[in-house]
Amino acid sequence: MARTEKSFTHLMDDAHSLSRRSALSGSHYARKRRKAVHGRIVRNAAIALAVLVVVIAAGAFAWLHAINSNLNEGIDDNLKSTLTPTESGQPFYMLLLGVDKDEERADSADYGADDGAYRSDSIMLVRIDPQNKKVTLVSIHRDTAVTMDSYGTQKINAAYSFGGPSYATKVISNFAGVNISHYAEVDMDGMAKVVDAVGGVTVDLGVPVKDPNYTGLDLPAGEQTLDGATATLLCRARHAYDNYGDGDAYRAKNQRAVITAVAQKVLASDPATMANTVSAMAEMVHTDMDVSSIVSLAAQFKGMDTDKDIMSGMEPTTSHYTNNTWYEICDTTAWKTMMQRVDQGLPPYENGSEDPTAGVAASSSDEAAQYENTESTSSGSETTATYTGTVQVLNATTTNGAAATVAGRLTQRGFTATPGSLGRTSTTTKIIYNGQKGHAAALGVAETLGGTITPEENDGTYNTSSDVIVILGTDTY
Repeated sequence: MARTEKSFTHLMDDAHSLSRRSALSGSHYARKRRKAVHGRIVRNAAIALAVLVVVIAAGAFAWLHAINSNLNEGIDDNLKSTLTPTESGQPFYMLLLGVDKDEERADSADYGADDGAYRSDSIMLVRIDPQNKKVTLVSIHRDTAVTMDSYGTQKINAAYSFGGPSYATKVISNFAGVNISHYAEVDMDGMAKVVDAVGGVTVDLGVPVKDPNYTGLDLPAGEQTLDGATATLLCRARHAYDNYGDGDAYRAKNQRAVITAVAQKVLASDPATMANTVSAMAEMVHTDMDVSSIVSLAAQFKGMDTDKDIMSGMEPTTSHYTNNTWYEICDTTAWKTMMQRVDQGLPPYENGSEDPTAGVAASSSDEAAQYENTESTSSGSETTATYTGTVQVLNATTTNGAAATVAGRLTQRGFTATPGSLGRTSTTTKIIYNGQKGHAAALGVAETLGGTITPEENDGTYNTSSDVIVILGTDTY
């Protein structure tokens, strides 16, 4: 009996032990199963996320490709080879053309039915300085008489019809004496869509704009908010100013005011809105730049004072009638002075009274503040030396390689220096600078070269876009 009870007790213990092991084994199996299920969920989610990322990336790539294709339409290798590359962050010039794609002109026997048949209705050089957050717009009179190779004397806007964007860029670059790094073309009929893409623009009209016989405009003086259609008419309404003088000059000023207002809207927007605006504009604007470079450039101008630092002016000309045709004859001395100011980051005019359209044509910025800004810049605190910027080193000695040696020293210090030759000997070593930025760089150059030479401001003798020019004379080298 005792043995039977003991056996039963052992049997019960074995049963309990087996039960515990079974329970533990079942729990372990459940945990393993849950882990396996969780792992499959995580893997599936990761795969789904990866697929989603690929789809989004593909969509974004397709979107960018479509926008860039629209932006780059008509930009060929001939144009690209005409443009002059610049280093990132350095000032550069863009040629902005408003092209009059009038069907009657294209179908005429004189011009032929292709894109080369059109003339540039609006010609504007835009100097863009990302580092100093300054933009300058300079209009060139479309009727300016220039010599075009075998075509002889022609109105400058005919360059587009003779050779398209590349030839227009070449002619205007030579005429202005500057290298052009980027190109943008706007169909004047598409200007309305550009303005609407930013939600309209606000301009200040100096006088009422009444043009019943041509554009039909009838706008009161003062601040006006314009939609795309009205803004485009304002950009065309030269006859509204027949009682004031050269209607083309007033029209050009209105065009600069509208473009400035568009820029103000774009720069005030966030990156997403900016990208959407570029997308909307891509159908009306053709340029060598792509979406990312446009948005990146615009981002560099965040915080820009658009009232003071978007400046504008127009090529000085006088009208001349010959062979039954009106031409504008450029005042080359005044034009050279204007472009030297522009190249130095200064307003095209020394003061507001030099602008013949002031107080009459439209404006979208505080023009008086631009000249106050110039005065404060020239009479401000002492300039501090910097060690960046572009330097042109010109050899005026009889020592071969002197310019290359000095350029190498300056490059090691941080400057972008290029050697060259003055073409004649000089007994005096000079350091010449352009603009306020050039002054700071010139002080750095002087210090690098020993600190014995006092930099001088360019008085117009040297026509260059470099911040600093070093003339190596026989007195030092």
